[in-house]
Amino acid sequence: MVEVREVMSPDVATVASDASVSDAAKVMVKGGFGSVIIVHGKMLVGILTERDVLRAAANETDLSTASVEDWMTPDPETAEPDLETEDAAGMMLSRGFRHLPVTQDGDLVGIVSLRDVLSARIGRR
Repeated sequence: MVEVREVMSPDVATVASDASVSDAAKVMVKGGFGSVIIVHGKMLVGILTERDVLRAAANETDLSTASVEDWMTPDPETAEPDLETEDAAGMMLSRGFRHLPVTQDGDLVGIVSLRDVLSARIGRR
């Protein structure tokens, strides 16, 4: 079995909880990320995804002044590095999200996408 630690990215895009949606989108575009983790100090407080940015834009929100806290998913689900990728995929598919922060002992250590875990599954065949 493949564990999340084997397919996760340790490079996690983060922004502070007082950042604007525009600032978060710039970080995502610059790094080629589909999501950004929202932190308050070292504490993970939310996740903002491409879908959230699109929802804000469709709402005709001024993205340069809108706070990520207004559009993020607060207290997102997380996974431990030793979670099996099949279980991570099931969690993401059943709950309707594509990005899963990975934490160990409360610390953010990576992020895994649905693409990552499905690729691991396909690669094992």
